Amino acid sequence: MNLKAVYPLKQVLEVKQRRVEDAEKVVKEKQEILQKEKEKLEQREKEKAVVQTHHNDKLKQLRAEMDQGTTSDVILQMRAYLKVVKERLAAEDKKVEDQKAQVKTAENNVQIAKQELARKRQEVDKLLTHEKDWIKEIRKEMEIMEGREMDELGTVIFLGNMRKRESL
Repeated sequence: MNLKAVYPLKQVLEVKQRRVEDAEKVVKEKQEILQKEKEKLEQREKEKAVVQTHHNDKLKQLRAEMDQGTTSDVILQMRAYLKVVKERLAAEDKKVEDQKAQVKTAENNVQIAKQELARKRQEVDKLLTHEKDWIKEIRKEMEIMEGREMDELGTVIFLGNMRKRESL
């Protein structure tokens, strides 16, 4: 039995498989972006921790100076500096929050890309299943056709043999 029939949706299947490959690349890219955003978040958190430590140190220093009873000029100067450090800490905190939002967005993008990939894989799976069913159907039809040809051949041979006997 020789199956020479070509699946009629072969080109569609190839296009959908290319789309799956493209979607896999997109997922990989989105995951790399997410990883970079997470690394940026870690860096921002480290920077914030440094500023927080500096703020705490300056606060302890101010308390120590106040306990010793230094001049009010020194205390005012230290409070002014502490205010600047608090502003810097607030700025670092804002950077951390903004970066967390970026990470969340990147995570959402990865999820969307994975869902799209799953949908495209499902389309390919459906076509592959259809192709298998189509091949089975074609094989059945070919077997039926071969059976008919064999029946016809058998009939021709039988009639030929009958004519030979009658002519003898």
